[in-house]
Amino acid sequence: MVRGQGFSDFFYSAQDGLRLHARLYGEEDSGRLPVVCLPGLTRNARDFHDLAIRLSSSRDKPRRVISFDYRGRGQSDYDRNWQNYSVATEATDVVDGLIALGITGAAFIGTSRGGLIVHILAAMRPALLKAIVLNDIGPVIEPTGLAHIRSYLETSPRPADFDQAVTIQRGIHGPAFPALSKADWQRFVRAIYRDDNGKPVPDFDPKLLKTVSAMDLDRPLPDLWPQFEAMAAVAVLALRGANSRLLSAATLEQMSKRHPRCETVTVQGQGHAPLLETGDLPERIAAFMDAAESGGR
Repeated sequence: MVRGQGFSDFFYSAQDGLRLHARLYGEEDSGRLPVVCLPGLTRNARDFHDLAIRLSSSRDKPRRVISFDYRGRGQSDYDRNWQNYSVATEATDVVDGLIALGITGAAFIGTSRGGLIVHILAAMRPALLKAIVLNDIGPVIEPTGLAHIRSYLETSPRPADFDQAVTIQRGIHGPAFPALSKADWQRFVRAIYRDDNGKPVPDFDPKLLKTVSAMDLDRPLPDLWPQFEAMAAVAVLALRGANSRLLSAATLEQMSKRHPRCETVTVQGQGHAPLLETGDLPERIAAFMDAAESGGR
């Protein structure tokens, strides 16, 4: 393991030999349920840094936090075959990482694609899931939201420096995120881009965009209600950005109705997907996990 600021780097091998990466926060023997953080499509472990620091350094209830880089993102190896950039393969990679760490159960936080991976885990490894936070994702994905994601990923200009990166990202996402401060935007771009001698570079394999281009948004998207309902025995906190195009308010309402232990929160002033370190979200997430672990939810 290579020591970092507030975390250590963990590397392990996928079943096909790729070298994959995760960040580890906190102590291994905290005595509390660990937290597994799963980022969005093109995102990486840095998305959860501030939340992970808060959860792992709590004076009264510190938790170990594991934040994954999927294959082709962050410090994980790129895959020669872009078709392996799939939710099913990434779910298997996460399971392999948890096995390597000796983790048999955890609270999961899944943002966007990470939440889809949680749905797959509910079907393939339900015993792993002890509490679930779904960040702006559910069993039904709105095609308009996917179309928006594809559009900005395929057409977003490359910034020359990090100030320009902030300007570009605010231009794309600003209308959906009026609640974000300047510091929030700066932190946001530092998570998206890696620093290459002062130049921001998207921190994912460019071939990942082929998976986006291959989507047929004119055909109805399959829903994941059976997988969501497989979570019925596990407490769920479902977050939705009030301005989200990917998760509708109607789907969020249905999630609450169909799941006996699903708590829902609408995050004002944010879209897809809310920044989990902002506002009172860290406190809400920590309280939810405490209650879930004690059997209170």
